[in-house]
Amino acid sequence: MGNVALDNRVHASESVAGISTGEKNSAANSSVVMVKTSRFGEVEVDLDRVITLTSPLLGFPESRRFFLRAHGPDSPFMWLQSLDNPNLAFVVVQPLVVNPEYRPAVNMQVRTELEIKDDTEMDLMLILTIPAGRAKEMTANLLGPVVFNVRKRLARQMLLDPTRYDSTWRVLS
Repeated sequence: MGNVALDNRVHASESVAGISTGEKNSAANSSVVMVKTSRFGEVEVDLDRVITLTSPLLGFPESRRFFLRAHGPDSPFMWLQSLDNPNLAFVVVQPLVVNPEYRPAVNMQVRTELEIKDDTEMDLMLILTIPAGRAKEMTANLLGPVVFNVRKRLARQMLLDPTRYDSTWRVLS
């Protein structure tokens, strides 16, 4: 991951999960909206960078539109911020950062729903839970990764076998 400056813009120049985020490309002619978020204040978002969930994240049925935002320079962490709910944002990370052995199979139903034709169009992110003031107790949801079609900017949470994966896997054990 490259350096992505945190400011009030979320645009194309850097890529996470194959989906652009970072500073605005001055040649871009995309539509932009201002989004008020509780965590980041007012943020400018290119509409062509919006990620649409084909199925909502568990427990959040009203939120279907999100964008990725860098956590900070050189940080492997990202924010998956809802456009539909200004109070909803998840810390996410690519699986290899926290668990290099984590390689779940993405089933045909998910591939079809996300219109994934080959693996080059696909990426995964894990949702992290970081208790306030206790970062060392951070957990990753290995049971429900978010699968992205990076070309079409579609995503959905995929539920895996609970006998093999945990929703509260300790990152720093």
